[in-house]
Amino acid sequence: MTSLIKKDASGHPGDGDANLLINEVVGVPGGIGEGPRADRAAAFDRWLAALLPARDGIALIAVGGLGRRQCAPYGDLDLVLLHAGVAGTDELAASLWYPIWDAGLRLDHSVRTVAEALSVAQDDVKVALGLLDARFVAGDRALADQLIRTATDHWRRTAVRQLPGLKEITSARWATHGELAFLLEGDLKEAAGGLRDVGILRAIATAGITDALRPAVRAAHLRLLDTRDALHQQVGRRVDRLVAQERDGVARLLDLDDGDALLRRVAGDARTVSHALDDAWRAADRLRSGRRRGADGRPLRRPVARDVVEHDGELVLARTAIGARPDPSLSLRVAAAAATTRLPIARATCEWLAAYCPPLPAPWPPAARAALVTLLGAGPGLVPAWETCDRYGLIDGWLPEWTRLRSLPQHNPVHRFTLDRHLVQTAYEASRHTREVDRPDLLLLGAFLHDIGKGLSGDHSTVGAPLAEGVAARIGLPEPEANLIGNLVRLHLLLPDVATRRDLADPKTIADVAGKVGDPTTLDLLHALVRADAAATGPAAWSDWKGRLVAELVARVRTALDTGVLPAPPAPDPALLAGPLPVVHLAEDRVAVAAADRRGLLATVAGCLALHRLEVLSADASTVDGRALVECRVQPRYGLAPDPIALSADLRRAVTGDVSVTQRLRGRALAARGEGAAPRVVWHREAATDAVLLELRAADAAGLLYRVACALDEAGAQVRAARISTLGADVVDAFYLVGGWPDGTERARLEAAVLAAV
Repeated sequence: MTSLIKKDASGHPGDGDANLLINEVVGVPGGIGEGPRADRAAAFDRWLAALLPARDGIALIAVGGLGRRQCAPYGDLDLVLLHAGVAGTDELAASLWYPIWDAGLRLDHSVRTVAEALSVAQDDVKVALGLLDARFVAGDRALADQLIRTATDHWRRTAVRQLPGLKEITSARWATHGELAFLLEGDLKEAAGGLRDVGILRAIATAGITDALRPAVRAAHLRLLDTRDALHQQVGRRVDRLVAQERDGVARLLDLDDGDALLRRVAGDARTVSHALDDAWRAADRLRSGRRRGADGRPLRRPVARDVVEHDGELVLARTAIGARPDPSLSLRVAAAAATTRLPIARATCEWLAAYCPPLPAPWPPAARAALVTLLGAGPGLVPAWETCDRYGLIDGWLPEWTRLRSLPQHNPVHRFTLDRHLVQTAYEASRHTREVDRPDLLLLGAFLHDIGKGLSGDHSTVGAPLAEGVAARIGLPEPEANLIGNLVRLHLLLPDVATRRDLADPKTIADVAGKVGDPTTLDLLHALVRADAAATGPAAWSDWKGRLVAELVARVRTALDTGVLPAPPAPDPALLAGPLPVVHLAEDRVAVAAADRRGLLATVAGCLALHRLEVLSADASTVDGRALVECRVQPRYGLAPDPIALSADLRRAVTGDVSVTQRLRGRALAARGEGAAPRVVWHREAATDAVLLELRAADAAGLLYRVACALDEAGAQVRAARISTLGADVVDAFYLVGGWPDGTERARLEAAVLAAV
């Protein structure tokens, strides 16, 4: 790398240094890998050394990335100006910091004596960790060495006492940022398994507690650093969150096939770091607290399950379990014991199981099947136990399909986890509902297998059903139960799709769902699975509104299955059928309007609601005794409820034909058109009792229902119900159009009108 420093005739840095630093050190391209990172660190060292005048008792120390010589292309600087009580340090510090700020760099800085730095480190474990990365840059080397040596010695003496506080801080960070191995858009630095955790491993290794930086960890760390460097270059600024739209570009910089390959590599590296840190925490806990010991001074052994004992805070095999021919179900039984007791499995035990536990026969013995169900239903202990077993390859021995599912990205904005973690998380969430169903074992297995078809061509529910049946048969379920597992996978999206996209008052809707479900046992299993799946997907996958709709659908279908009689449609609100017109009723999530019978009432009401920033979730239109009725379920688009007085007044004026309100509606709606992929119309001619269903799939936008309802009205279609389903940035809007609409030409004309309105 060429010199970054231009000097004048006196040998001091010239005025162009800041621009040179930006262009040649933190600019793009900056290079990826250990060499470029070290080159950037060396360039910073030369530049900073040139800024610091030579004085005894003054030293400049780098910590953080510069201290480790791991400078990212757009990283910040962490510097300590160390002094021995000399005068003028504030002015000297300003002469250092201002050129760095002028260069556009982020700077974390402090000015301290050796005693002050050590005092702060004693009170703040994060500062203590930072000093472990401290490195001399310029000035009085003896002074810098004194701090670096003393800080390291102090950490080694006090680490055992300070680690609990560090663990608490780390757990809080993980709760905020999640686990990098399973996130679709994880923070490479702050998430569990990220770069910040490697620093903790380095601190634990420095304390001599355990060999936390084994070769696999060091290799994973370097790959994560490379990924972070490539992300900086791709975005052109400092950013640590690997978002979906940047993955392909980062992958190209790293010579990987695509963003999915990158995500899987990051997941594997994050797993390596997380597992190493788990081991290190346990070693530190044992060293700090010790365990109860017997008369011989050895840790006590406590049986916790058949062939499994607790030893020194970990689960190990009982001596009788290690025979000439181990039980094939042994690894599953150990995993189940770990999940139910929430105790870790000792590393040596995992390695022994991976090496010597024989493969499971097909079908599995009852003990193995029971252990799997126990594992999946263990609640909070499931995820860590599953991860430990996956770390040592035990899962692949149980389920060969797991190799394809591991770290598989899900290209859907509502999902927060990779597919493997989503499946395990769904089983965990399903364990909350096991008391609500007749077959909790089938609920847990169905939840775990419900998305097994993802990653293959075709609809994942349809493709996954036979795969799930095959797994169920292999683990020893009888054929009827294996078929039920396949049915759960095939139908696991049925209830939410119908509840949010179909008219639940239409008897045909209920009859169709009842025919597909078949019996109350399957219905209850699907209801529990839907809620578990949504909870494991992410907050955008569920809402109180969706929960109410699904529960209403389940109740109506159960009535049909139990009695054989389809429930009658709910009667209109009696308050809408009395009193002078117009009638306007507002509730927290409901708007109901009655007006003189006329066409276009739904469009008018929808537009007025859009004007007041209310999203319509469902709408029902009907005519009773000459009154046109529109009832809508709504929610605020931006979280703030509108003024009810203003909304009521606008609704009354609009439904009576006030032109000024109509003009405001059109102006606001036209200004709010959405963008995205081309919209699409799908017809369902057999989905309703007395109507044809027009389904619109388009980008979400304020006023969309108003525009489409206007287009339908102007084209001569009468809408008796509408269902609005939002999926990320898209919507699936279903409109029940009165009449059969058998003429293909008329349907094409109507379809063109709807697409033009979108």
